[in-house]
Amino acid sequence: MHASCAARDGAGVLLTGPSGSGKSDLLLRLLDRGFVLVADDRVEIEAGIARPALALAGLLEVRGLGLLRLPHLAQARLVLVLALGAPAERLPHPARHPDLGLPLLALDPFTVSAAARASLALDCALGKRTLVAGAFAADRTL
Repeated sequence: MHASCAARDGAGVLLTGPSGSGKSDLLLRLLDRGFVLVADDRVEIEAGIARPALALAGLLEVRGLGLLRLPHLAQARLVLVLALGAPAERLPHPARHPDLGLPLLALDPFTVSAAARASLALDCALGKRTLVAGAFAADRTL
């Protein structure tokens, strides 16, 4: 799949979007927040487990700098998909990725808070944070 993936404590976040949508850039910012690289540009997914394509394992493209070799995980269990490029709704309804069945959230990767939002979304998907309304609050009312 044309995507990127980062993980925190073994829980993977899949970053999807067309070329130039900010996948590698957001991935770089997630690494600064304690995430670990799983894959950049191409992710192989089988039974909910993300792995880097063998030829690209440990590589991250940083536009304007080049290709870097970084520490990476050989695999991570996917728990969340972030669709980059689409404008985010203020209070999104719960959605699932049509092929993976995972929680799906639209995210503008170029906002200053994008990495923080991605980290919070992972916490919500893992049940570590409680959302009162929005993407992970299907059974809650205001």
